[in-house]
Amino acid sequence: MISEKLHAALNDQLNFEFYSAHAYLAMAAYCTDQDYDGFANFFLVQAEEERFHAMKFYNFLSDLGQRVTISEFPSVKNDFTSLLDTFETALKHEKEVTRRIYELADIALDEREHATMAFLKWFIDEQIEEESTFDTLITKIARIQNDANAIFMLDAELATRSFKAPAE
Repeated sequence: MISEKLHAALNDQLNFEFYSAHAYLAMAAYCTDQDYDGFANFFLVQAEEERFHAMKFYNFLSDLGQRVTISEFPSVKNDFTSLLDTFETALKHEKEVTRRIYELADIALDEREHATMAFLKWFIDEQIEEESTFDTLITKIARIQNDANAIFMLDAELATRSFKAPAE
């Protein structure tokens, strides 16, 4: 059985993952409004990934016999000034997710809760990929700035992104 502190922290992260999905839906909505359907698709897929992450926490807590509680969360940012602003906001958000995952890992390590440490390893690896993806896209968007052809090509590329749950 895990401690109440760890249980609460894991449950809080579950809810933060659902919040993340909403944040990415808002970014998708902004992109759709700006007629960037490929960028919108990128964020819709990102939202789906975040819901998948939340359900990993849900299933982990349930497997441990712990009660999952769903809480409300604050409103998400809906207004952006540009594609670059959208992606910079997303990277900042992912850095917060990374900080939170590390904090969970620290609690699990302090409590010598090996099952949770093993579970969180997947998320630690995932966050490296998440931050790298956003960082790369920010670099590309900043590089092409207002080049309509380049934006069109990147939009088309991001339209092909899809989500497939990784094998467990």
